[in-house]
Amino acid sequence: MLRNAIERRIHGISGLALGGIDYSQPPGDPGLFGPGSMVWRVHGDFTSMLCGGVSALLLQMMHPLALAGVWDHSNFRDDMLGRLRRTSQFVAATSFGPTADAERLIERVISIHRHVTGTYTDGRAYRADDPELLTWVHVSEARSFLAGCLRYYQTELSIDEQDRYYRESALTAYRLGATRVPETVDEVEAYLERMRPELIVDARTREVVRLLWAGSPQFRQVRLFYRLFLRGGADLLPDWAQDALELRASPVGRRATRASVNTLAPVLRWAVRDGVRARATARMSAAAAPESQ
Repeated sequence: MLRNAIERRIHGISGLALGGIDYSQPPGDPGLFGPGSMVWRVHGDFTSMLCGGVSALLLQMMHPLALAGVWDHSNFRDDMLGRLRRTSQFVAATSFGPTADAERLIERVISIHRHVTGTYTDGRAYRADDPELLTWVHVSEARSFLAGCLRYYQTELSIDEQDRYYRESALTAYRLGATRVPETVDEVEAYLERMRPELIVDARTREVVRLLWAGSPQFRQVRLFYRLFLRGGADLLPDWAQDALELRASPVGRRATRASVNTLAPVLRWAVRDGVRARATARMSAAAAPESQ
């Protein structure tokens, strides 16, 4: 059945493929945020989150020390799908997972970060648990996820709702060790402007872009819309980042990308009925069921 085939392929590139987390148990556990949160609203759509994830990766990699940690301490160049799944699992678990699983993954990432240290090509030392680098990684993600949501999912969120999303999502960043995390739309935009002088596009950054656009055989199951998500993610970047990365499309190209993503999104929402948000919602509903009987 077409619907099931699409859902299996989507699950195959997400954190669900890794297993290990039962999002449907225990009944009534709200996790770190719960169903009334803005995090559940913003992170609840696969299409906008995947476009946002691409955008976040591109923006994060413009910080040379953030890229150095990934470049020197991971095999992302050979296993892009594995990195996507692990990142997806962390975001999904901390957003929708049971509290114990969310806490476990946060502690695991903290433990991994302690061992990610090194020296950048210009002699600067870096470490993955640097509070300022953690803030950069978080803001890049939160800004990108919200941008994807506003363009392709919850298109009319008020500024107050967007501010609440930033305040809520900052919880995970603080738990990982970030400091001075911007928590409003204005603070995030001001932060990005302050960070611009520290960002560069060098040979490593260009190699990340090349690898993404070249695609990996690992993504053959979603090859029909792989490039579309890449274009959609690049289109979410601030204009200055698109220019620096040489990814700015023409006005016609932008319109075509947005129209194509908007056409695909309802199909994926129709097909993916058993995602992490649906399982988390069922977890909360299971606790209320006995009271209604």
